[in-house]
Amino acid sequence: MRRFAEFVLRHRALVAVGWLLLAIAGGAAVGPVNKHMTIDFFLPGQPGTEAAHKIISDFGNGGNSSPYLVVLTAPAGQRVTGHEAEVAASFAAVATSAPHLRLVDEATSGSKVFRSKDDTSTYGMLFYSFGTDPSAKPPTPAITDSLKQHAPAGWTTGVTGEDVLAVGDSNSNGPGVFVELLIGALGALIVLAFVFASFLALLPMVVAAGSILLTFLMLLPITYATNVSVIVQFLVALIGLGVAIDYSLLLVTRWREERDHGRDNHEAVVVAMQTAGKAVVFSGVTVAIGLIALLVLPVPFMRSIGLGGALIPLASVFTTLTLTPVILGSIGPKVDWPKIRHENTASKVWSRWATAVVRRRWVAAGTGVVVLGAFILAFTQIKIGQANSASLAHGGPAYTALQTLTKGGEPSGTLTPLQVLTTTGGAQSAAADLAKVSGIDTVVVSTDPANNRNGHTVVVAIPKEETVNSKSVGPVREARSVASKNPAILGIAGLGADQIDFLHGVYGNFPLMLAIIAILTFILLARAFRSVLLPLKAVLLNMLTLGATLGFMVLFWQKGYGSDSLYSVHSTGAVTFWVPMMVFAFLFGLSMDYEVFILARIREEKDEHGATTDSAVIEGIARTGRLVTSAALILFLAFIALSSGPNTDLKLFSTALGFGILLDATIVRSLLVPALISLFGEWNWYMPSWCAKVLRIREPHAGPVPALAD
Repeated sequence: MRRFAEFVLRHRALVAVGWLLLAIAGGAAVGPVNKHMTIDFFLPGQPGTEAAHKIISDFGNGGNSSPYLVVLTAPAGQRVTGHEAEVAASFAAVATSAPHLRLVDEATSGSKVFRSKDDTSTYGMLFYSFGTDPSAKPPTPAITDSLKQHAPAGWTTGVTGEDVLAVGDSNSNGPGVFVELLIGALGALIVLAFVFASFLALLPMVVAAGSILLTFLMLLPITYATNVSVIVQFLVALIGLGVAIDYSLLLVTRWREERDHGRDNHEAVVVAMQTAGKAVVFSGVTVAIGLIALLVLPVPFMRSIGLGGALIPLASVFTTLTLTPVILGSIGPKVDWPKIRHENTASKVWSRWATAVVRRRWVAAGTGVVVLGAFILAFTQIKIGQANSASLAHGGPAYTALQTLTKGGEPSGTLTPLQVLTTTGGAQSAAADLAKVSGIDTVVVSTDPANNRNGHTVVVAIPKEETVNSKSVGPVREARSVASKNPAILGIAGLGADQIDFLHGVYGNFPLMLAIIAILTFILLARAFRSVLLPLKAVLLNMLTLGATLGFMVLFWQKGYGSDSLYSVHSTGAVTFWVPMMVFAFLFGLSMDYEVFILARIREEKDEHGATTDSAVIEGIARTGRLVTSAALILFLAFIALSSGPNTDLKLFSTALGFGILLDATIVRSLLVPALISLFGEWNWYMPSWCAKVLRIREPHAGPVPALAD
């Protein structure tokens, strides 16, 4: 790191020009990257996805999407009976309002299950084509307008469904990536202004901007080679902002400390790179490990998030270690004005805190375990799936249409029907078998040509309840069992089938992903801190933090304790199927950042100053406490900005990361870590010779930092 720092400083003009070119290229890459983003939740090789592909191939719609429900309600005093022809004509006209629509209603199936019990309302299912282009407009406006235009005179119209309810009563797509980035940047700047109390607060913002642009540039060729989820653009912008600022904050703070200790500017930059810069490298690689581990999952969109997400810490490390020293080495002392805050002494507040924790280490450790344990207990009640309809909207036309159906006696499972692909000749026998499945309310066979093509028929099985989570997919599992015994059934698609496939394909591979992350992180940290116990403790504490964070998601979102008052979202009933895995991948690395920041300083105090374990802990926490809490607050604000969008899934994801970061920086890193290190004493630094040989650790410690001249 010292040689690298000297090289960067010696060629800082060349590095600055290089960064100018990279920034321009990165800015030019943003548009093409966003243009090539996709929405693709397919699970190749899983039975639900295979059935969906067959349905799409034959019919050009349905399969991977829940249907629109178009609703007609008769005027007061009238009934559906006697107006069947008008209703059929209205629904048939709506089915031609957009390309690739397929209608299933009373007229096409001959079934009166599409009427309310009081005969005042009727509905039809419109299966549509769900594309992978995030910029494509859904057919909702065309369907809504057509229904109003062709409805019988005086009849009330409504359009609802899973996707329509997710939008709610708002036509807005939310603030967008750029506005969310500005919100997060403003919050970060306020925190940095407090930390530095000088114009130096702007430096991490410049580094973050460069890192984000570099990430988009690195992402560009990947979008041409494979599909990249649209979620990645939000992660690059918001998480990239927080991570890059955190790394730059660590390096700049150490540079400032060395300056306040009397080093000249050049040497201060070099020593900061030699100490804090090394911690940045280990932190970045740790974050990347957690995300790259997503590649073991058989889900393309999660693999793309893992690959794209791994670029964030790598770009942040590169930017921090090249652009930051160039700026500090050139104009650092000039922008560090007015210098109100100094770093020549450790924080008195954090020193007193660390002393109290070390003195009462058993109490501190017990308190931390109790807090984490309470949230982990809530985690045991988690339901994996998708937000139920009750949490998606509580106002607007889609909500009103759904209320019309439910009050008319229609089951909530109407929103998530099973789409059963059968042979045309065996459709009726398949329907008869499926009707016997417990949890299935009705099975419908349409004779309309749009539902019968190429010798295949799509039979619609309506469950009594929405099949949106791991606790409600029982009817789908039983239907699959029936299908295995009936050769006429070629496959079952739909939201419930996707839930089962995801639980099997993703969470079935979770142990492998967990093992990869744990082993690689342990090896990396064992080499970094030349200890067996410290990396083992770090990995275990991270697991506890993740369990507690998922427990928070259960309480806040699944059970709704706070989500309604803060986000106007009622209890979701489940945690979105992909969110826990993503939270695990991101939070494992991000929270490990702070572990590395703290342990690196404690290890330095132990090696370079010969401090006792307790003294090293106190000095390490006193030096890094404000840094870690400020860095965590910056990331937290970035995640809150990400949660400002209308998408409920992103709200779950971002709030979970925000809570996890705060929990980690406070209960874990400020309480449990110092308490446990103090409890373990000299065992913290134990490294067997055979283990050191295997890990190729040649030095007992990393090498001294050059002493100050007298």
